[in-house]
Amino acid sequence: MTDKRDVQQGTLALMILRTLDLTGGLHGYGVARQIEATSGNRLALNYGTLYPALVKLEQEGFVKSAWGQSENNRRAKYYTLTAAGRKRLARETREWHETVDLIGAFLAPKGEAP
Repeated sequence: MTDKRDVQQGTLALMILRTLDLTGGLHGYGVARQIEATSGNRLALNYGTLYPALVKLEQEGFVKSAWGQSENNRRAKYYTLTAAGRKRLARETREWHETVDLIGAFLAPKGEAP
């Protein structure tokens, strides 16, 4: 069994946006479970950072929320992407791919291009 890792600084918003993009919308607990599942349960998700991140994304206009009923008939706030959120997701995805390519050039074995 592998140790769970903390979410790296600056990556949680991207994970939330991508999760909402793939699922079409979830409540906060569902977002957390989906992020953990997508990571193969390798991430340790701190709920004390997840909910403030959702609130911040909503305040910035990247997600919107509405109250609804959860699977177990409890009242829950559901989050979905906005058009601005889709644009931010596309931009951040592109930037992360560029970063991975750049770091890959430094980590490639000597004399090999990535």
